[in-house]
Amino acid sequence: MAGKASTIVGLDIGTTNTTVVVADVQRDAGSAPKINVVGVGTSPSRGLRKGVVINIEATVSAISAAVSEAESMSGREIKSVYASVSGSHIQGFNSHGIVAIRSREVSQYDIDKVMEAAKAVAIPLDREVLHVLPQEFIIDEQDGIKEPIGISGVRLEARVHLVSGSIASAQNIIKCANRCGLNVRGIVLASLASAKAVLSPEEQELGVCLVDIGGGTTDITVFQGGGVRYTSVISVGGTHITNDIAAGLRTPVIAAEEIKCGFGTTLKSLVSKDETIEVPSTGGRPARVLSKQVLSEIIEPRVTEIFTLVHRELVKSGCDEYLTSGLVLTGGSAGLKGVVQVAEQIFNLPVRVGTTCGVSGLADLVAPPEYATAVGLVVSGAGDAAARSFSLGFGAIGRMFKKAGNWFAEHF
Repeated sequence: MAGKASTIVGLDIGTTNTTVVVADVQRDAGSAPKINVVGVGTSPSRGLRKGVVINIEATVSAISAAVSEAESMSGREIKSVYASVSGSHIQGFNSHGIVAIRSREVSQYDIDKVMEAAKAVAIPLDREVLHVLPQEFIIDEQDGIKEPIGISGVRLEARVHLVSGSIASAQNIIKCANRCGLNVRGIVLASLASAKAVLSPEEQELGVCLVDIGGGTTDITVFQGGGVRYTSVISVGGTHITNDIAAGLRTPVIAAEEIKCGFGTTLKSLVSKDETIEVPSTGGRPARVLSKQVLSEIIEPRVTEIFTLVHRELVKSGCDEYLTSGLVLTGGSAGLKGVVQVAEQIFNLPVRVGTTCGVSGLADLVAPPEYATAVGLVVSGAGDAAARSFSLGFGAIGRMFKKAGNWFAEHF
């Protein structure tokens, strides 16, 4: 019997680009939601720096342009979205909660209580817990439990990973979306959304690190035992590669971005000596022809720096020992030629570029790693468990969602 169909939209507001993915979701009883991508829209971002909104009007303009393109392609009117959040203000840490089981058998009520207990940690007033991510449950000292409902016991414990972020940063994302006539149904950490689109359950169980190389930041998320063990953000990303190219080749930043995406190679050894590129000049000067090896010599040190910083974070946290399945790369700069080889040299682990999976329709269009976050937002919105995680995470931000939803109900 066919279940209920709905349209879900993912809005990835990035430092470099704003991306919108529209999908029809079919929910059938007893099976995973079927996601059919029907529209995609992208627009250059000019109002963010390192994942944080610094210009409301520019961000609103980018969102409007991406939404219009997605509406035109999909034939759907977009009224609500699931949005991403990222930036150096994101912090992750592990926590632990304990409660007595109410009726000697674990129910959803007990799980809600133990998750609230785990979330009850002291954080600054300008920050909010965005996600409460279960790692494992413990019942009467029996650990390693993933699905505790129905199990008999007296005491229930939960080990969780908490992700917190700046309230102001999240509110600015909501404000920009509202200015475009959109209701934000939930906010998801960008790297967690990407993980839903590109990681397999086997990788998350064995141990894997997702490295999401965004425009302004690089997000690190480590999975092991089916849960999130560690999250971190490094304030270096693809925009720094672009700026290096602009300075090194003395070309405008827009041209540098096009050169990076069209010809960027991270290893000089992968480029022939006789390969050349045409480089636009500044100030009305004529374009120049340069060797592609020169471009590689600029890109390779910055990519090496990014992966070295990631490796340092993993070693410092002790999570480098979890990575049985290696690393998965997402984000626009993950598409650079030779990036996997550079990462494998630094980490001495298997590395692959993450491509979105588990969707139909325009699957080929959204397969590249730069679409991972937007597709993951749709996957998050499609799952009942994802909708539940939103309700656990938000206090002040949640009240803002409710207020915005009431306003839209009154006026539309």
